[in-house]
Amino acid sequence: MTEEIEQVAQRYARFTALGAAVIAGVWHVGYDLTVTITGWSSFRWPWVALAAWIVYSVIFAVAALALARTSRGPARIIELAVATLAVDAAVIVACRPAELLGISDWGWGSVGWIGVMLVWNRPRWRTELIAFLVANAAIMLAAMAVTGMLDRVSIAKYLVVIVGGVTMQLGYTAGCHMLLARAEDAVLLSRRLAADDAWRESAQRIHADRIRRYAAIRDVAESLLTQLADGADPGDPRVREDCTAGAARLRRLITEREDVPDELVSALRERIDAAERRMVLVTAPPFGEHLPAMPEGVREDLLAAPLKALDGARSRARVTVSAMSTMVSVAVVADNDDLPISATPVQEASGVVVTYQRQGGEVWVNSIWQGP
Repeated sequence: MTEEIEQVAQRYARFTALGAAVIAGVWHVGYDLTVTITGWSSFRWPWVALAAWIVYSVIFAVAALALARTSRGPARIIELAVATLAVDAAVIVACRPAELLGISDWGWGSVGWIGVMLVWNRPRWRTELIAFLVANAAIMLAAMAVTGMLDRVSIAKYLVVIVGGVTMQLGYTAGCHMLLARAEDAVLLSRRLAADDAWRESAQRIHADRIRRYAAIRDVAESLLTQLADGADPGDPRVREDCTAGAARLRRLITEREDVPDELVSALRERIDAAERRMVLVTAPPFGEHLPAMPEGVREDLLAAPLKALDGARSRARVTVSAMSTMVSVAVVADNDDLPISATPVQEASGVVVTYQRQGGEVWVNSIWQGP
């Protein structure tokens, strides 16, 4: 569930960024190019306006590629922002003074969308976008002052365009960033809920493991005490073997940790319990802390051969688990005559190396995994 929510948040980030690029692209082609072509004769220097349109297109392509790759504006924002404002100034210069507030002067109403793309998803996007929009408005106001167009009608037209553009550009950016913030909040909440669920499951497993261990300790002690209470002779070799096996099992159960074991440790404990129920004397020192993370298939290969040796033990076995940050070793020594062994180490596909030795009626099996 957490991964699905994170994927939704990533899609929100990607498609809101691409949405900004689509708006800027449609605006630039649908409006800017149209008025440049249809108003060609109204420009004082039409080739300057066309060159400005091309430079705008290049800046747009750079910003769009950055958004498509990272859902964030390009790194060289200052240079691109200055170049974009230069496009605005170039279009103003290309227009005749009478057309300064006409439809041919497309730059000052359009470059704000490039500003949206440049600051997208940056830490200081509010400050940077506001500064860009203010600079754009100041350039146009300065051009009006130079050409003597500061009458009430011109100021009203100026304010309509500036306020309309800023409202759309800043509003879209703020709305999308608020949407992204809510999506990130959902991801954080999902992670907390997943952590809570994992903690509850861990607590339940700890409790179940504790109950299992206490029940096993009680059963072992009760069985031995019942035999002695029923008159079993402590000198009888069979009774002494039962007491020795029971004492070893009690020591192992008492020293087991109550934290949630690794899956490998859990599998070992289950097979050790099964061996002890067959009256096999199993010696198993505490397995210690959690084992390091292992790739898929490593646990199975680590356990396969040692568990075969343990399952075939006749009367005694010793199980040890050793681990470091990138190494895990599982070893079993057992009086097992039926286990086929290899004279040379066996290399499994997962990288586990299994070594066998047989001596004096006992077999030693050691499987080792060495991580990168």
